[in-house]
Amino acid sequence: MKICIVSDSHDRADALAQAVCEAKALGAEAVIHCGDLIGAQTIKPALAHGLPIHLIHGNNVGDTQALHRQSRASGGLLQYHGADARFELGGPRIFVVYYDDYGYAMACTGDWALVCCGHSHQAEARRIAGVKGAETWLVNPGTVAGLAAPATWMLGDLAAMRFELREPGREPVFNASISA
Repeated sequence: MKICIVSDSHDRADALAQAVCEAKALGAEAVIHCGDLIGAQTIKPALAHGLPIHLIHGNNVGDTQALHRQSRASGGLLQYHGADARFELGGPRIFVVYYDDYGYAMACTGDWALVCCGHSHQAEARRIAGVKGAETWLVNPGTVAGLAAPATWMLGDLAAMRFELREPGREPVFNASISA
């Protein structure tokens, strides 16, 4: 299963929708938004592409009541989880949290196949050795809005545990995989 991983859209609805559109064209079946969406209206153009979106709020919380209302009205497309999320997509256990240092800490537990985070606006995908002996992928897609860093998002393949850093409208910046 391929997924789109985004973060830090900061009310840039067009940038978010473009990443979701590109990811869908590349075979993505779901979206994970790692926080700082801010305004509830920002998600609407991305939802129009028809992919399920898992969303947490980050430190720029915005209107949580409006996000809850949109989630209820979305027919299951928008899953608003609050401050963090725990779920499975295509098999792997996934944890989503906004702060990158919390993401690293959760990856170290070894309880998750994938931990997604944001906040730093610095994109990365790396494996973290867990305290229980298992490795966890830690993925930070950077900022889809391009604030204080290039606009980036990740295309993930959960079956292969492979991640591509993407800039809107361009070829992958890097590929990271289980064999990397």
